[in-house]
Amino acid sequence: MTGSIKERVREHLESLAQGAVEISHQVHSHAEVGFEEFRSSALLKSEFEKEGFEVESGSAGLPTAFVAKKGSGELQVGFCLEYDALPGIGHACGHNIIASSSYLAAAALAPFTQDLGISIRALGTPSEEGGGGKILMLEAGSFTGLNLAMMIHPGPAELDRMNTIAAKHIDIHFEGKPAHASAFAFLGINAQDAMVISQVALGLARQQLLPYEKVHGIVTQGGDAANIIPARVDANYIIRSDTLAHLSVLEPKIMRCFEAGALATGAKLTYSSPAPPYAELRTNEDLAGFYVQNATSLGRVFVKDDSGLTASTDMGNISLEVASIHPVISIDSLPAVNHQPEFTQAATTDVADKAVIEGALAMAWTVCDAATDGSVRKRLLAQSCR
Repeated sequence: MTGSIKERVREHLESLAQGAVEISHQVHSHAEVGFEEFRSSALLKSEFEKEGFEVESGSAGLPTAFVAKKGSGELQVGFCLEYDALPGIGHACGHNIIASSSYLAAAALAPFTQDLGISIRALGTPSEEGGGGKILMLEAGSFTGLNLAMMIHPGPAELDRMNTIAAKHIDIHFEGKPAHASAFAFLGINAQDAMVISQVALGLARQQLLPYEKVHGIVTQGGDAANIIPARVDANYIIRSDTLAHLSVLEPKIMRCFEAGALATGAKLTYSSPAPPYAELRTNEDLAGFYVQNATSLGRVFVKDDSGLTASTDMGNISLEVASIHPVISIDSLPAVNHQPEFTQAATTDVADKAVIEGALAMAWTVCDAATDGSVRKRLLAQSCR
């Protein structure tokens, strides 16, 4: 039965493939940053409606989020769609490929929900690049009841999983006091100096950080004019560690560096987090095994990642609640890598379009295997997302 239904899924997917590639190119050409993906969200919702999905807009109170549902089978399958771009460089992380491949996998399986005993939930998850859309949707119940969840992510190499660690975004604000920078500098409180001292402290602190601990950021506001003592400095920082538990230990060490800047200059420090913390990603080995087998059968060649390179994603939080996979699919971008302008260009090449189709088919076939393998299905049904 599995072989037969997988071939039928493939035939249906191939009939939708060109449309999915066009979706990828449209999302790419109209790049929208996090929580502003109105055009991309509308496009994807429209395409799901054409395939007979019941679409809920504004999920979790997020205007660009949505949930598209099809089927009523016992095994509840989730596909995550990302479609936010990076400021200034567009889809340099290839979220157009993520959105279109998850759409294609869900749509390809739609006619076979009864045969497989599944229900499909395609989740439009905004602002992965710092906004934590998946986490907000998780807390609002959009993932509740799912037995498995998946997505693919484009990159320069083929990997069965992304080496993903926990992360927290922090907005830093120093408030000083303005004054004429020459005549009355002694009456000012220099917020920029507070940031400089903080950055020096962070640089020194890195010697004591563990290999999996990272801190990096940018200054977004550093003063108004050269002849005014800077009274306001804003910055965005990210701290990372291998797990949420270790991240909570690292955070106070990092914040003491910013407190040092405030103490030395007399500036007032305030800070906040624009998004919930991102968790480490836990890969389900049953699903990962099926995915690798299916992708390999399509000619894709996996490599072992021993680079030690790490990233973070809000899919990590989902993976701690429900069986998940987050493989990396190669778009042959080297020497370009994610978050470079050249990767933006690579995200709509013929190789990238092929990744949309083959990634979607590998995911769809993985669902077929999970639904028809009695022991795996039983394990997946034994635990559902809260």
